[in-house]
Amino acid sequence: MATNNLKARTQRLVSQFCAGNDKAYAELYDMYVPMLYNYGLKLTSDQELLKDSIHDVFVKVYAKREEKNAIKNFCSYLLISLKNRLLDEFRRQTFSTPNEVESYEHRQAKEDVERDYLNAEREQMQCAQVAHLMQNLTRRQRQAITLYYLEERKYEEICKILHMNYHSVRNLMHRGMLKLREAAM
Repeated sequence: MATNNLKARTQRLVSQFCAGNDKAYAELYDMYVPMLYNYGLKLTSDQELLKDSIHDVFVKVYAKREEKNAIKNFCSYLLISLKNRLLDEFRRQTFSTPNEVESYEHRQAKEDVERDYLNAEREQMQCAQVAHLMQNLTRRQRQAITLYYLEERKYEEICKILHMNYHSVRNLMHRGMLKLREAAM
């Protein structure tokens, strides 16, 4: 729920910023700099480079404010922009210094924060879709499917819980799955 509020607030602030509201830009900056800083620390230990790169990302956002309304996910846009900015700087440093490329290996994140964020977002969308599809089922079908798939109970247990015989539970499950498939199409 907090993620939805953050997205809605971000979308509102981006719209206001694109309309010329510099206060909205300042709020976006304050809202996302800590997250970008933490993400950037996974990529580099050079804090000054990181701060400069975050600043450069926000300067680019400000300079191209007319194009920002088309962005669907502002947070992902910032993360990707920061990663690309840091990679550009690493390449520039690699070609302009005597250091070997291997010296920059430690800058690669052990966990890809961006991938984790996108996976969490995808999982959240799938859960919402399943919840929506489950509304097409009868109460008994929802109970049976929840018991079988989410609570991983055996058919015999489901029979006892629902006070039904084995074949009735199997038929209930079968009809419920058919309804789910039909609703998903």
